[in-house]
Amino acid sequence: MKYLSRPRIRPDTVEERRYQVAMAAGCLERDTLIILPTGLGKTVVALMVAADVISKGRKVLLLAPTKPLVDQHRITFSGWLTPDVRISSVNGNTPPERRAAEARGCDMFIATPQAVANDLDGGLYDLDGFGLVIYDEAHRGVGGYAYVEVAKHNSKAISMGMTASPGSSHDRIMEVCRNLCFTRIDMRTDDDPDVSPYVFDTKVDRVEVTLPPDLRSISDSLTALQAEYAKELVSMGLMDPYRPPTMSHLLQVGAALQTKIRGDEKSSYVYRGLVAQSIAVKLGHAIGLVQTQGMTAFRTYADRLSEEAAGEAGSRSSRELVERPEFRAARRIAAGSRTEHPKLSRAMSLVSMALADDPGSKVMVFAQYRDTCDLIAAKLSGIPGAKVEKLVGQSKGGLRQKEQVEMLSRFRSGETNVLVCTSVGEEGLDVSSTDLVVFYEPVPSEIRTIQRRGRTGRRSDGRVVVLVARDTIDEAFESTSAKKEERMLARLPKLNSELERTVSRPAPRGQRRLGDY
Repeated sequence: MKYLSRPRIRPDTVEERRYQVAMAAGCLERDTLIILPTGLGKTVVALMVAADVISKGRKVLLLAPTKPLVDQHRITFSGWLTPDVRISSVNGNTPPERRAAEARGCDMFIATPQAVANDLDGGLYDLDGFGLVIYDEAHRGVGGYAYVEVAKHNSKAISMGMTASPGSSHDRIMEVCRNLCFTRIDMRTDDDPDVSPYVFDTKVDRVEVTLPPDLRSISDSLTALQAEYAKELVSMGLMDPYRPPTMSHLLQVGAALQTKIRGDEKSSYVYRGLVAQSIAVKLGHAIGLVQTQGMTAFRTYADRLSEEAAGEAGSRSSRELVERPEFRAARRIAAGSRTEHPKLSRAMSLVSMALADDPGSKVMVFAQYRDTCDLIAAKLSGIPGAKVEKLVGQSKGGLRQKEQVEMLSRFRSGETNVLVCTSVGEEGLDVSSTDLVVFYEPVPSEIRTIQRRGRTGRRSDGRVVVLVARDTIDEAFESTSAKKEERMLARLPKLNSELERTVSRPAPRGQRRLGDY
């Protein structure tokens, strides 16, 4: 193996790969969005660019969306860069005065973006001494996200973005590039000749299950009830009769009604439309839980709706819905049923077989909802040899970021071997030795699908299993994600010429070379 031999990079530490060297050289010449499949070393590309900039006496700012990612980058770069490189990491919990001192006194400043955006807006420090700004998970750079605010303060430093999945929407990708001042996209896929020698096989299996009668009965009843409210919205002229009552369609109806209210159109017609739309949305969520998550998830949601309806602040839509005979009947079926979603037993079987075949295996199970994570974790904990933990976000009494970091450390070390995760486990985190990834359900996002899939096959062959309930929304979400990923891969190569025409820097900067590469 040949190692990188460059100023500021520890010798005999990082493998040299031709495609990474080429990508790094391009980043020093123009502001670049790097798109590279998960596990193929986006961070190594950033390392080479950062080391070159630091060697020339300039500082590097690396932004990462979460504290666990900030901590991960600090550990990684501390191990790769020579000891004379001063590395600091901060986040929103770090006092502003200390953040300012760290920013001025280091060579590499690793931080969460909101903290830096606040500091720059407040004049605590500026980016004049920085020669490079790196945006990890750069696909987040849309709307009012803090990356966008930081980029407004950068007129001189190189801009570099890293992502495995920028999204399928042309407009979204262009927005990211405009917001973060990228004038070039450098993309590699698993099939590129200089990349393929480093790609491990990830086998993706699709496992179908069939809803049992109790769940199917509830699903059919609630679907018919939702159709009744959709018909009412159509009769009021608020909904397109030729489009199904999908969540996106219903949310568009709600947004249009809210616009009417803001325009002082506060008639009984508008308010009735809001009630019908809200009920249709609640039913859509309930149907999704029944079809993709199971009886426990539906019971929990129905109980919450009933509690809300009984409270003084309960909404009209919740009160009307819980009084509907169809909804009451669905709750009675759920209360008397001991049926769970067949996905649960399949997930248990997959984890059990993986650990039986190799007790050293590591498994990640992704689920959309925290309640489902609780149920899955409880069931998997009964499997011999399974050491299970739940990786969830901070909201609603979840895990603090420090706890998330410690949990990931236990998983990497083998102290635990099964992680049941919500979306917090999808993005960026280095869990390189995962052998099996289970999708409890497909997700309709190509970004999230790619991120989930990328948790395995990073250092050795891996396996992904997607659980799909037949004739349910699972199939629609699976198809949507696949089509979006195809569009993303087809569009990206065509965007460079458009970027050259439409995206420019606030101020010109000269050409740069990557040392003597």
